[in-house]
Amino acid sequence: MLTFFIALLTLVAGFMTYSFFVEKLLPPDDRETPAIAHPDGVDYLPLPLWKSFLIQLLNIAGLGPIFGALSGALWGPVVYFWIVFGTIFAGGVHDYFSGMLSERHNGASISEIVGIYLGPQMKTVMRVFAVVLLILVGTTFSTGPAGLLALLTPASLNVTFWLAIILVYYFLATLLPIDKIIGRFYPFFGAALIVMCVGVGGGLVVRGYNLPEMWDGFANLHPRALPIWPLMFITVACGAISGFHATQSPMMARCITNEYQGRKVFYGAMVAEGVIAMIWAAAGVSVYNGTQGLWDATTSLAGQSALVYDICIRVLGPVGGVLAMIGVIVCPITSGDTAFRSARLTLADWFDIDQKPRVKRLLLSVPLLLCGALLSNMNFQVVWRYFSWSNQTLAMIALWAAAVFLCKARHNFWPLAIPATFMSAVSSTYILVAPEGFGPAISRMVSGEALTGAAALKAASAVGYPAGIAFAALCFAAFWFKCVRPNAAK
Repeated sequence: MLTFFIALLTLVAGFMTYSFFVEKLLPPDDRETPAIAHPDGVDYLPLPLWKSFLIQLLNIAGLGPIFGALSGALWGPVVYFWIVFGTIFAGGVHDYFSGMLSERHNGASISEIVGIYLGPQMKTVMRVFAVVLLILVGTTFSTGPAGLLALLTPASLNVTFWLAIILVYYFLATLLPIDKIIGRFYPFFGAALIVMCVGVGGGLVVRGYNLPEMWDGFANLHPRALPIWPLMFITVACGAISGFHATQSPMMARCITNEYQGRKVFYGAMVAEGVIAMIWAAAGVSVYNGTQGLWDATTSLAGQSALVYDICIRVLGPVGGVLAMIGVIVCPITSGDTAFRSARLTLADWFDIDQKPRVKRLLLSVPLLLCGALLSNMNFQVVWRYFSWSNQTLAMIALWAAAVFLCKARHNFWPLAIPATFMSAVSSTYILVAPEGFGPAISRMVSGEALTGAAALKAASAVGYPAGIAFAALCFAAFWFKCVRPNAAK
């Protein structure tokens, strides 16, 4: 249990110290923010700090820090390291620069920011990546809460019924001005999220669950011996660093009322999400008495939704479990709605479509929601895996864009370049070894036979590991010779 508290305190300490260091790299000033300079009554609306923070937190804290942390807990307490240090040195930095660079460029979408600093080709790649990712997020965060709601309601109200209700809500949240639904209901949703976190975390401590210590098992404890690198770093995305956040931060960049709110809203919300991930990782590995018990529960219960429900009931009992489940349901819904909204804004920036007229918002909202409805019929686990990889790839690109900004501004770029290089290795290695990537083809090439599971991953890693490191080195070399050296020579 001591490791759990040390991890939580380290997250808080990271916000109290490292966030100030990051803020100095892109220091705020007294310029007018987009919300003050030209409010439009739809997307550019001044909001108070507390509301901006809550909306940002609820936007980014979907099922990722819950489902991802539970899956990451299969590797044992080592996952705490990634959640803590990933949040402080990668996720918080990524979110702060995504939000502040958007604010400095009139609330532009992340794809437009990437185009400014990495060129028009990367802007096109990022536009496609962002829209696809956002639709995947919206779809993922539709099926998950629909499953959870179906568990809590009579059998006649099945998953299909709740999925239809959620998609209708998403359509309204995508179409209407941000203060009509999101700004009005998110404070209540935020309260539900806080109840969930405090309830589950407090229940683990009060009920005396055996939370494993890092020094008791600093090893790969995955029951199927799946490698920590790079699988854990992709599985636990939203609880450490997430490119999805870069698509969400511009929304609040259009609503904050002064730049000094940026550190609290963007970096602070990421740290809060890290706390959520820590609580659920601890719950997964302790409620079932270790990783083997968690694996058995994961495979025996009907999906991740049932696993979350089971943990809530075990930790808090029937009444507390329902309260906690409300928080778990709120998390994905408050990310799914803004995912589709961000997709609309990204397309609007892409094709320069004014979003003040309702008809033009409809022209973008309807096709997006139809795509989400069609994808909701796909296997959740398949959608989640592709979402996770595209998520971390988008984070990699956003970090490189911010590193180029700092380089051109003649500021210290290392706090961005180091996590950007690391995430380049993570993302490229994963797609080379994973079953949903090139793993099967590479493992067959290496071994000469069709392998599956851990054996296939091991065979593919013979090529994927060095290739991933080489790709990361190539990215850093390109950054150094195309940005650092030319700017140093001026």
